[in-house]
Amino acid sequence: MASREETITRKGDSKGNHYLSVCESFLAKIDSRDPFWVQTLRQDALARFRELGFPTTREEQWKYTNVRAIQEANFEPAPREALPKIKKEEVEKLSTCPLRWHRLVFVNGVYSKEFSRLSDLSGAFHVGTIQDAIRTKPKMLEQYLAQCARYDRNGFAALNTALIQDGTFIYMAEGKEFETPIELVFLTDSERGNVMSQPRNLIVFGRSSRATLIESYFSFSDDPYFTNVVTEVVLGDGAVCDYVRLQREGRKAFHISTTQVEVGRNSVFSSVAVDLGGKLVRNNLTVELTEEGAQCDLNGLYLTSDDQHVDNHTLIEHPKPNGTSRQLYKGILDGASTTVFGGKIWVHQDAQKTDAHQTNKNLLLSEHATVDTKPQLEIFADDVKCTHGAAVGQIDEDSVFYLKSRGLPEAKARQLVSYGFANEVVERIKVPSIRAELNQIVLERCERQGSGKAVAS
Repeated sequence: MASREETITRKGDSKGNHYLSVCESFLAKIDSRDPFWVQTLRQDALARFRELGFPTTREEQWKYTNVRAIQEANFEPAPREALPKIKKEEVEKLSTCPLRWHRLVFVNGVYSKEFSRLSDLSGAFHVGTIQDAIRTKPKMLEQYLAQCARYDRNGFAALNTALIQDGTFIYMAEGKEFETPIELVFLTDSERGNVMSQPRNLIVFGRSSRATLIESYFSFSDDPYFTNVVTEVVLGDGAVCDYVRLQREGRKAFHISTTQVEVGRNSVFSSVAVDLGGKLVRNNLTVELTEEGAQCDLNGLYLTSDDQHVDNHTLIEHPKPNGTSRQLYKGILDGASTTVFGGKIWVHQDAQKTDAHQTNKNLLLSEHATVDTKPQLEIFADDVKCTHGAAVGQIDEDSVFYLKSRGLPEAKARQLVSYGFANEVVERIKVPSIRAELNQIVLERCERQGSGKAVAS
């Protein structure tokens, strides 16, 4: 007899499979004027999702993250014609970003022109939506869309690709630089029911171009909802991308993200990802250093409490010589929360002179919090410098004692030790306003997470 999980994830006919039915309904209603290649892409992705279904805990990469609750919830796309009424000042309060920044805002996965802020751009830049680009720049879009995010192996990416409609398309021509960051904001209001959104982002950097991207996820309610986002980033030779990802979803939210990055010759991709919200969060980040001299610097911070579950899986692939990668992920866990870190560095046979280092550190504030961490090195070249390591521990009592000896109360001392642990990641954010905002959020969060003693929450 099939297990309960096997029954729920059964593949094949859409009868009884809610998400297949959602895709088929969407494809039946979508504008037939869309280019043939877009229609084919959606159909191919649907066929692949029908074969793959959602992952189960029998798969090694999902061993510690069970997504059965997403399948059982039967989330529905938000109706485009009846989006929630949100005041503009509420949106403005969510960010400290200056008014001169470009901003694209999506509510329940649907683009909001009212809340967005796009000034006139020269022909060297394109900042807009996927939906608009499908109609106005189809040939440019066809070169890159779904070319690096592998929906043939990832059920969530296949679902997102089958439902491609809303999201961001950014293109920078050769040698151009955005002087101010570009902010992508995804808001969810689920008071009208279990809604799901499927944002799709495509960012292309031409040769020697440069920009900073801020990708943020917020919620106006604590009702259950499902965000399934796919972001593709392509860096031409000599390009530089600074990427900040801030996830502050509702406490009952399910958040699945797939980010795929291709880094060209002598290009640099730097990222800082911060997870503060969500009930179940899974982040898949893959960076391929496709040409010689490519570099990446990946940083992550997750602060969890209660019954939150946050899973970060990363893959850095070195197929060419003289590549450099750095990775630092840190977590602070309280309550009965659980986190997972699965990080892999893959050095191909031709990737001589690779310099790659990976670190995962976790601070436990409760005896009921759990960490599963698995850093990996897979090396087929013989002239490399590669290291990896992981650490899980309680708060440093010597540091607490030192601060207490300087006159600080114990609770304050523990707060500052936790904050110092997290601050190493926050300080790597290069945008001053975002760094200052997150510093304050982390400080307040460390204060709320209790005394820091390893006791039951």
